[in-house]
Amino acid sequence: MPNKKAAIKSLRKDKKKHAKNKAVKSELRTLTKKARLLITDGKKNEAETLLRTLESKLDRAAKSHIIKKENAARKVSRLRTHFASASKSAS
Repeated sequence: MPNKKAAIKSLRKDKKKHAKNKAVKSELRTLTKKARLLITDGKKNEAETLLRTLESKLDRAAKSHIIKKENAARKVSRLRTHFASASKSAS
């Protein structure tokens, strides 16, 4: 346990930040799984809307340094590529 007041406050802040970051990462993983499932099932319209929201959430997470910017860009790119190839093969 920290002894100084500032260290106690820092620990309290870190716990809150950790919980928030964990929730955001969990949500991103859930949305990614749902998007992949919709793409493989061929539900194009639903997948497109979910991809838009997922991109937005990934960008916001990267902006607030929850995940790295390159990580967000890579995930978006891979999902878009997967969506495009699934759309092309369905047509």
